[in-house]
Amino acid sequence: MSPLRSRIIGVCNQCLHMSPSTRICRAQSTSPQPFVQADFLKGGPHRKHPGVTNLKVQRLPDELQKGALYIVKNAQISGLAEKAQRLSNFLWSRKRKVEDAQLRAKAITLENTMRAATPVGDGGDLDMQIRRRVLHDLKKSTYHWTPLRYDEELGVVYMASRLAGGYAAVKRAMHEIKKRDPSFMPQSLLDFGSGLGAVVWASQSVWTDSLRERVCVDTSGAMNDLAERLLKGGDEDGKPLIDNVYFRQFLPVSPKVQFDVVVGAYSLSELGTSKERQEATLTLWRKTGSYLVLVENGTMDGHNILMEARNTILKHQDKVVYDHRKPSVFAPCTHALPCPKMQSLSIPCNFLQPYHSLPLTKGQDIHQEKFSYLVMSRTGSVGQLAAGQPAADAESEEMEWGRLTAPVMRRPRRVHCQLCCSDGELRQLVITARLHGRDTYRCARSSDWGDRLPITSAGEEEDDDIPFHE
Repeated sequence: MSPLRSRIIGVCNQCLHMSPSTRICRAQSTSPQPFVQADFLKGGPHRKHPGVTNLKVQRLPDELQKGALYIVKNAQISGLAEKAQRLSNFLWSRKRKVEDAQLRAKAITLENTMRAATPVGDGGDLDMQIRRRVLHDLKKSTYHWTPLRYDEELGVVYMASRLAGGYAAVKRAMHEIKKRDPSFMPQSLLDFGSGLGAVVWASQSVWTDSLRERVCVDTSGAMNDLAERLLKGGDEDGKPLIDNVYFRQFLPVSPKVQFDVVVGAYSLSELGTSKERQEATLTLWRKTGSYLVLVENGTMDGHNILMEARNTILKHQDKVVYDHRKPSVFAPCTHALPCPKMQSLSIPCNFLQPYHSLPLTKGQDIHQEKFSYLVMSRTGSVGQLAAGQPAADAESEEMEWGRLTAPVMRRPRRVHCQLCCSDGELRQLVITARLHGRDTYRCARSSDWGDRLPITSAGEEEDDDIPFHE
């Protein structure tokens, strides 16, 4: 008799000697238990849970890509690829202009240091020598910010280097609004610093059926002309592919004029001083009917500009208020507290969006747009709860939605996550089915950097081995 047959017969003999009630209990304990899906999934699959905001690799709409290629090829700019790469590198490495107060404070510190290290002499020109040395050191160590003036040629170079990446980042931010607030159907849009009009095309892709008016504001007449040509497929005499798009060089004057969506993509960083950025931020917020979307480079300076804008909106009190609905932070922050990355790590909160570059040569490379963004909402906006979060976001008082602020590390039976939580803390957790539930665990395995993840308040494990990313 084979060993397997002997084991089967032995088990059967044991069952024969059991009482009927014991055999029933044993059978019930070994049978699979029915699984009840968590409420926050709303019957959907784990890979498409409500917190997923990531998009697949983005490519420009066919009409936009054809128009851009037509303009680029007809411009006949020598060394276009090299110029586009240099412009892209310059824009990425660009920093904010040093404020006058900071410059004065730095000069005073340098002067005091030099005086302390300089022996007292009889020369009467000591003060002049120190001042010259201070000016020399300041020139060497201070970042020299200069505004960009876009003419037609530089606009075409910008088109070759930044059109596809900017489109992908803006669409990602708009997609999150649509995903979390599906009943929001905007009819009007204002694009501040509109450049080549990537925001118009992204909004058309996200809210095709509802938008009726788009106003693009850019001080560069050359960029407005290029954006209008792109809307016509590159042909100046063509018919606009998107209706009711209006180009302006200045914002609408009346403070009572509002738009359902207001966007500023890579535009606040083009303003030289903090005061100019604050004034522009407040103007954009006054013109916001429901959502304000701000996008910047995913650098420390880009993130700081967005946090500056967030604080300006949350803390500023206008003397005359035309819209009494309070501001709330919609994304990516899960709270209105100070950014924990800036407080403890001094690294930017940024995200990645893959996209296909403009095919200027054979093939179409896949690039990663590293960007930071901020979405502010009017409390009580159409389609939102009073807290500014759709009903799909909240399951119970014990469940919170954290933002994944680093790549997810998947391991056997556990997932390592870095989460920005609603209490303003940055937590590094090990998600397991045993501690957090099967649904949360499977959602974590299906999530990625930038998604939101539901985490119960109990059973958290800290993990110190998650790498931080800039």
